[in-house]
Amino acid sequence: MSKPKVFEKPIGVKDYLPHAVAKMRRIERQTLECMNRWGYEQIITPTMEFYDTVGVASSTSDQKLFKLLNNRGTTLVLRSDMTAPIARVVSSLLKETPFPLRLSYHANVFRAIEEEAGRDAEFFQTGVELVGDPSAEADAEVVALAIASLKAAGVERFKIAIGHVGFLNGLFEETLPGRPEAQEALKACLLGRDYVGYRELLRSLSLAEPVLKELEGILRLRGGQEICDQALQLSGTATAKASIQHLCEIWDVLKAYGVCENVLIDLTMIGDFSYYTGMTFEGYAADLGFPVVSGGRYDNLLTQFGRPAPATGFAIKTTRVLELLDGVEEAQPERVLISYDAAGRAAALEEAQRLRSEGVSVVTERVEAGQQDTNSADRYGYATFISFVGSQGTKGAQS
Repeated sequence: MSKPKVFEKPIGVKDYLPHAVAKMRRIERQTLECMNRWGYEQIITPTMEFYDTVGVASSTSDQKLFKLLNNRGTTLVLRSDMTAPIARVVSSLLKETPFPLRLSYHANVFRAIEEEAGRDAEFFQTGVELVGDPSAEADAEVVALAIASLKAAGVERFKIAIGHVGFLNGLFEETLPGRPEAQEALKACLLGRDYVGYRELLRSLSLAEPVLKELEGILRLRGGQEICDQALQLSGTATAKASIQHLCEIWDVLKAYGVCENVLIDLTMIGDFSYYTGMTFEGYAADLGFPVVSGGRYDNLLTQFGRPAPATGFAIKTTRVLELLDGVEEAQPERVLISYDAAGRAAALEEAQRLRSEGVSVVTERVEAGQQDTNSADRYGYATFISFVGSQGTKGAQS
């Protein structure tokens, strides 16, 4: 293996230049402020966790975990999501805090990727966890907050698709009893949005024609509340019916929030983590093929940390929002360049401190009399140029 060049970096990680960092910090700040207004308090957890606790509980496959050894030979992982670390904190440092708990976060997470996949190995998420409330009200709250948070981040056109793990589980148990491999293969197709592959797989299973039509029919179960009524006709299992009834309750709450125009029911949704137990959702923005937000209910995860509790939440893919807003011009803060010589130093630095106290970005530059370049401010993008050369304070706006 050849030694990397000094300017190279590992595949899947990025450098963010100042303009991108400014935009990402704005997205982060405005999103967290929105979450705070809904009563969610920010939490920070370590970048590294023990493999045997958070690593195992994260539901990320071993192949996608970044593992390392500490000086005692203990296996650590770089966090692959924030849900498992927060579950650890809720069950330990916050074990005496009564439910429900509303927590928010902004963090980088790490997942090993195939080099040809073209995905990031390190990316940023901003999200919430609502722990200790099993109700449809709680599920609707996180969906409504996801919508409010995306708008706060600057995403204008998007749709949230909600589904329920229990519906598909109940339907497959009824139509494909004793065939777990076929059930998992069909779920994998739905997770990957491979509807052609889903149909082909169904036709390879030698199913009775009514069953085949029934399982193909779920691909059309996308829309408003009327989808719930159609779904109740598909499956008679208690699991599927309870799931649909729960979705109907969520929809009623979302109507009260006034956000149904941003939501559709999609009963092919199963979520990309195995710890999801109920409602799941994804949000897609116009002109971007990947989801910008995803979440759902995970009522069994906290049991692994010794404090059983229902929970629901979501994560906004901050890095993808950044890509989405790449062409959007950011309002630039006022930037001032102050130049001075030895005689004008004290006055120049005093003026710089005054402007900075008012929130203005100021750069100071020492020049010699006769060497002053009045065009330097324009070249480097400063809105205003102030000179204290020769003890003469002169100010001019740059075009």
